[in-house]
Amino acid sequence: MSLSCFELGEQMLSVDAARDALLTLIEQPVTTESVSLSQAYGRRLATDITAPINVPQNTNAAMDGIALAWPEGQHHQTQWPIAGDAFAGQAFEGNVPLGQCVRITTGAPLPPGSDTIIMREQLSEHSGSVIIDAPDRVNHGQHVRQAGEDIAIGDVAVVAGTRLDAACLGLIASLGYGDVCVFKRPKVAIFSTGNEVTSPGEALPSAGIYDTNRFTLTGLLSEQGAEVVDLGILPDDPIVIQNALMVAAEQCDLVITSGGVSVGHADYTREALEALGQLAFWRVALRPGRPMACGWLGESRKPFVGLPGNPVAVMVTFSQFVVPLLEYLQGQTPYAPRRLTAITQTPLKSRLKRTDFIRGIYTSDAQGVLHVRSTGAQGSGILTSMVTANCLIELGDDLEGAQPGDAVCIQPLTRWQ
Repeated sequence: MSLSCFELGEQMLSVDAARDALLTLIEQPVTTESVSLSQAYGRRLATDITAPINVPQNTNAAMDGIALAWPEGQHHQTQWPIAGDAFAGQAFEGNVPLGQCVRITTGAPLPPGSDTIIMREQLSEHSGSVIIDAPDRVNHGQHVRQAGEDIAIGDVAVVAGTRLDAACLGLIASLGYGDVCVFKRPKVAIFSTGNEVTSPGEALPSAGIYDTNRFTLTGLLSEQGAEVVDLGILPDDPIVIQNALMVAAEQCDLVITSGGVSVGHADYTREALEALGQLAFWRVALRPGRPMACGWLGESRKPFVGLPGNPVAVMVTFSQFVVPLLEYLQGQTPYAPRRLTAITQTPLKSRLKRTDFIRGIYTSDAQGVLHVRSTGAQGSGILTSMVTANCLIELGDDLEGAQPGDAVCIQPLTRWQ
């Protein structure tokens, strides 16, 4: 079992060790609720979806044409009298007489007494009968979808923990569910601090900077299905910050700040955190990504994560530490980030005993081999590098850089289209 954040002291942690330690801040997941299927997109499923019916419900036609009992090992009949029709939603009544056929549309239940569908393009109709063109090309049982061949009654169709996308919603709808049980969206409070921080749209003071991290975090949290509680920009005032943190701890499941947790003389967030709860510091061997902090707030011990202040460092540490935390909050066992292998086209700088995350662009060649190159300058404040990048190049703490032609690990970045 991992040591908690409070037991690690000032020792330097690897990225994986820090990720595991952070999860110990979660004492229980969020609760669940029932929502209509139309409102369930992006939500995390709390219970298995079990099929109450077969899908398809009936053995049915996969083509428009005719349904009949196709003789095997005999001379193939070419002219078939039409006994009636079977349409989707309107079954043929009774059995299909031997030697006769039924017109049928795609999705219509296969009439009793038939076992094969011949598509319309192979037929011609004359005076109440159909003529089959090239009957030697007909295979017994062709173009028939069996009941339950997609999902059999009683099967688990979607497992608990799945984040519901468009395909999942369609599958659940096909089973007749109008509502699903999902985990509540984690409520995450965010705010920025600093007298120099200015809201976009306002005039920028000569010594000011525009607030970027709050908007970046809002987007990142929304992509993960969280409900964002935006507390705005807080001034360098320990009382104001402490009051905001108290409100956040009462209302939210997680509190995230960016910047303001170092030992600088104007970093009042740390003072407010220590007054309200229990604070621990990470010393994590990664770049970009320091300083960081974590802990509990208030009597309810709501988890708190203090991310670095530099914009790129915020995005990198969010992907490595906050995403698993949000998964854990929703009752999931977090998985390691998705990793692929690519051949680097550019020299990459790193340092032993530290994990470096370099913004990169990967492509695939004609043989399907992945190649990656750096986006260029890697400063923690260069946001354009994150806009251009489609992956993070992960150079582990056992590597001292990489040269063109070397295989490296990449973590693809998810982009909403």
